[in-house]
Amino acid sequence: MSRIGRLPVLVPPGVTITMEPTPEGTRVQVKGPKGSLDWTLHPIIAAHRENGAITLTPASDTPKHRALHGLSRALLANMVQGVTEGFRKTLELQGVGYRAQQSGKGISLSVGFSHPVVVPAPEGISFQLEGQTRIHVLGIDKQRVGEVSAQIRAIQRPNVYSGKGIRYLGERVRRKAGKAGTTRKQ
Repeated sequence: MSRIGRLPVLVPPGVTITMEPTPEGTRVQVKGPKGSLDWTLHPIIAAHRENGAITLTPASDTPKHRALHGLSRALLANMVQGVTEGFRKTLELQGVGYRAQQSGKGISLSVGFSHPVVVPAPEGISFQLEGQTRIHVLGIDKQRVGEVSAQIRAIQRPNVYSGKGIRYLGERVRRKAGKAGTTRKQ
């Protein structure tokens, strides 16, 4: 069995989890103080509720079932954490003149192009600015927070020569040396 899959998912107070069987699998809906998320569990994974926790068990011990077991447990735990605490990814803008501004629910980025790039906030995602060079992407769905952060970073990836661009907080960009100056003999 998967080591991660064996761990029970604790249900904190204020969170309700409903599980209903469907032909595609078990539909799991998690409601908490920050919102609600739903997801369909794979049919080979069975969910059991006991003593304020949910335990998942696979149909067999094949490698595919073990992988789905750990994945399902991690996704369910992320749903519970999302509706209670939420998720956050922080992006930094580095470069002369690089800045971000709030524009409605979205953000407007000035990152070296001839025009500002406007990024609208998708449903369930919000942006929070810290100064003009830090963007916090907030939401209850971990996957969507990561996707939106990656899309913002892709607008102007960090340049390996100059270091300018949009990067995750704490991301180390490996710098390359530029052209080596040579002296010409005449």
